[in-house]
Parts: sequence; structure tokens; C-alpha cells
Amino acid sequence: MTASTSQEPSPASGTEQPALKRVMGPWLLLLFIVGDILGAGVYAVTGQMAGYVGGMLWLPFLCAFVVAAMTALSYLELVTKYPQAAGAALYTHKAFGIHFLTFMVTFAVACSGITSASTSANTLAQNFFQGMALNGVWETVDETGATISSVDSGMVTAVALGFMVLLAVINLRGVGESVKFNILLTLVEIVALTIVIGVGFAVVLRGDGASASELFSLDDYQDMGLLFAVTAATSIAFFAMVGFEDSVNMVEETKDPERLFPRTMLLGLGIAAVLYIMVAISVVSVLTEDQLKTIYEEEGRALISVVSIGAPDFPIDKIFPFLAVFAVANTALINMLMASRLVYGMAKQRVLPQQLAAVLPGRRSPWAGIVFTTLLALGLILYLRLANPEGNVVTNLSSVTAFLLLCVFTIVNVACLVLRGQRGADTPSFFTSPGLTPLAAAILCAYLAGPWVDRDPIVYKIAGALLAIGVVLWVVTFLVNRASNVEDADPRFVDIERMDIDPTDDPR
Repeated sequence: MTASTSQEPSPASGTEQPALKRVMGPWLLLLFIVGDILGAGVYAVTGQMAGYVGGMLWLPFLCAFVVAAMTALSYLELVTKYPQAAGAALYTHKAFGIHFLTFMVTFAVACSGITSASTSANTLAQNFFQGMALNGVWETVDETGATISSVDSGMVTAVALGFMVLLAVINLRGVGESVKFNILLTLVEIVALTIVIGVGFAVVLRGDGASASELFSLDDYQDMGLLFAVTAATSIAFFAMVGFEDSVNMVEETKDPERLFPRTMLLGLGIAAVLYIMVAISVVSVLTEDQLKTIYEEEGRALISVVSIGAPDFPIDKIFPFLAVFAVANTALINMLMASRLVYGMAKQRVLPQQLAAVLPGRRSPWAGIVFTTLLALGLILYLRLANPEGNVVTNLSSVTAFLLLCVFTIVNVACLVLRGQRGADTPSFFTSPGLTPLAAAILCAYLAGPWVDRDPIVYKIAGALLAIGVVLWVVTFLVNRASNVEDADPRFVDIERMDIDPTDDPR
């Protein structure tokens, strides 16, 4: 969910900025993509999805994978045509040339990072307190006799807020993301999901698991009918599939990107989809029909319940919540790093107030962007808890993230078609999405973003409010630029306009 801007060398100096070092081979790129997709998503949405489709929990993951893979094909066509680290912003601007649309797409991507991090913060807090309860701290039992946390929602919200502040402090210290550190975190995420899968298969081997018929039985708990129940669950599942688009911003640091990117991105998406489907099968194997119906109430603790119920005499259930906390924390940190840098980049381009480009003198971290994005995240968490105390905070925040990105993906898929039409018949292309796949992907993304997927109305209010903040900042920037007699008062992405890549050139 990132986009970035590059800085043009100063004409006065006559020197060029050094190119990024190409250090990522196929395995590092694969682990980066898998690690970016895995994380908070599957912990946050699995329970809510089960509340729609019951035993067919695997189907929404499969549908979300298909839509994500079709969109990934568009990204691959575009990233091999424009191998620069600017993502959706670059593709939108090249296709339509409308600065305001480019800005809105970029700001929507930044907002999706903020809402995703807020989702992660709430999921982390829920998993932390459930882990403490399973280890005998702040524990109680529910009406079914299961161990749950005795901590109220106010304390969970307080920890989520505190975690966001902690992320801001870490971010201000200038955390450097290394690919090797990402590998470690990815392995932890895979281990945690493997535990869930292992518990499910252990239950099946004991003869206590779900039958094949249960896995193909739709339990329409919301009385929506097959189509709309699967649609609603798929729109939720899409949150777990996002992250693949981040990898296009590593193109300038990847060896032979035209050859590696297509197969590696699709392989990474496939690995994530297989893990998610196996997790879904494990959930259905472990839980009874009644438990599947009510697991949505667990919010971000659903997978902990699966491990606890499936392996009650095995101590792994006391460790698993903290592995989940580690995985979720990584997602939140990456998202806030991305969002703050996006705001910083837009401010440097004078499409946001320049004050947001302020940098901490010693640490050289973008403190204004960090403070701005952190305040938005804190406001989101507080608003959802106070304005909708009975609502599912994790689901609503993840739905805002998915909604924003589905809108962005719709535009990117259309941009792919537009840019394909601008390409000459004799112009070589490193990768082309098959036929009308971008059009089908755009239609599916727009469909999943529609109001018929049973989203809480508060999701649209939050998304609209975030984008409205962007519009206000755009207008303020325009007025400030004009008052300051800036040559181009209209906020413009100057660097993106200069990113003209000839696909016949070797970018290495």
C-alpha cells in the first residue's frame, strides 16, 4: 500500500542522485511479498467471515485471491512498463494526467495505511489480553466455559491507542526497514499460521473434524442468500489479501525486475492464498456450527479460540497469542512507516502543506508526517469506540482499508487499459495482462466496493471523512502556493511528470 516520489537532481549542481542498489533476488523478493500480505489481515477478519458463510469459510478467501491476482496482473504490466517506485500514483498520472485524481489516489493509499495500522492496533490489543487470560492473568470464563479476558473494551482501546503512540516514537527514531529483518518477521507470521493449520489437521486426524460436506455447506447466518453472503465475506477477506501492491515500490532495488516480478508476485499471492484456505479449513474443522455462528463476536481473537479449543491440553495455546501480537505489530509498523512517508513525499511535492514535510534535524525522520498520520489513527480508534460502542471496531477499520484499496485498484486496472491503448502496436512490452483481464478486475473491484456488501454505514462515513480531509488540505495548499507566488499554484506532482520510461531501455 505504498507509493513514493523520487527527487530530481538540482539543475544548478549538475549532479545526479545515485540509483538505488539492486539487492533483491527472487527469494528475497518472494519473502518480502509474502510477508507484506500475511500479518494482521487473517487474524482480524476470519471470525467475521465465518459469521456470513459458516462452513464455506474457504470460499471468500479463494474469491478474494482471484480478484487480487487479476489486479496483480495489471500491476505487473504497469511496473514492467514504468519500473519506478511510485506505484498507483505514477500509473494514475500516466493514464489520466489529472493532478487532483493522482492526489486523491495517493492520499487514499496513505489513508488505507492508517486504517490498516489502526486495525492492527486493535487486533494486537485483543490478542495480548486474550494471551494474558490464557496464562492466568485477567481471566474469566464465558457462558460456554471458555477462558476469556476480563478486561473491558475501554482498556483494550487504551492499549491500542498506546501502541499507536509507541509506533510514532519508534518511527520518529528513524527505524530502518531491512529486508533481512522482514524475512524474520515473515517466518514468525508463517509459523503462527502453521500452528493454526496444524491444530486443525490434528483434530481431523483424531476423527473429530468437519466432514467434507460441512466444508461445502453454506450456513447463511445473515439470511442474505448465497451470492450476497459470499460477496460480503469476500469484501472482508480482501483485507487479508492486500499488500502485494507494495512490492512494486521495490522495483528499483530488484535485480532483473522484468523477469522476476511477474512470476514472484503471483507465486507470493498463491502462497498466501493457500495458507489462508488451509487456515479456513482448520477453523471449520475445529469449531462446531454454533461456535462458527458466534465467532464473529471474537473480533481479532478468533484464531486464538481455534487453537485453544482444538488443542486444550497442549501449551502452544498460551504462546500463540503472542506470536500473533508479533505478526500484527509488524503490519502496523510497516503501514505507519508507509503512510508517514507518503504524506512527507506529497508535502515535498507541494501537493500538501509544506509544513508536513518537516524533518527532525538529528534523526532525519519526517516528524510532521508521523504526527499527522498518528493523530488520524488515534482519532479513528477513538471515534469508532465512542460513536459506535456496540460495533465491531476491527471489522469496521479493516472494511475501510479494503474499501479504499478496492477503489484505488479499480482506477489502476482502468489505467492499465488506458496505457495499453496508448502503446504503439510495435512497442515491445515485458509483460502484458491477458486480454481483457484488467477490465474484468476493474469491474470486480468496483463490485466489491459497492454498497450491497453489507458494510456498516460508518465505514463510508470514515472513508468519506478521510478523503474530505485530503480535499481540504489540497485547497489549503493551493491557496498557500498562490499567496506565496509559487510558479505553479495548482498542486502538482512534478517528479511524477518526469518519470517517462522507455520500455525498450534496460533499467539496470
